Amino acid sequence: MNFLIINLLNDGGPTFTYPMLIMFLIVIALIIKAFLKGDAEGKTKKLISHISLFALVWGFLGQLIGLIGAFDSIQAAGDVAPSVLAAGLKIALLSPTFGMVIFLVGRAGIILLSVLKK
Repeated sequence: MNFLIINLLNDGGPTFTYPMLIMFLIVIALIIKAFLKGDAEGKTKKLISHISLFALVWGFLGQLIGLIGAFDSIQAAGDVAPSVLAAGLKIALLSPTFGMVIFLVGRAGIILLSVLKK
């Protein structure tokens, strides 16, 4: 299981997925902090919101840059097998998927904090 996660992080493009992993850990830490200490002024909720939205956009940027590179390689190679194209598309979808997971976790944390008035 651990190797699967590391492989997915590497396949998704370490330039994009490892910073998103750091953002994910920060979002989790901020949610835990807000639950334990409270967030009367709402600053922590805003920070969670901003970081999770940035992770989502960062993931889509990684996808676009990866797709541009893949299409350049396809153009240079000429004819490409469908299996190679499918593998490339799978890799291109890892980065935005991770960004969406971070965004959803952050939004779920904000909703829980709002419901519990922390």
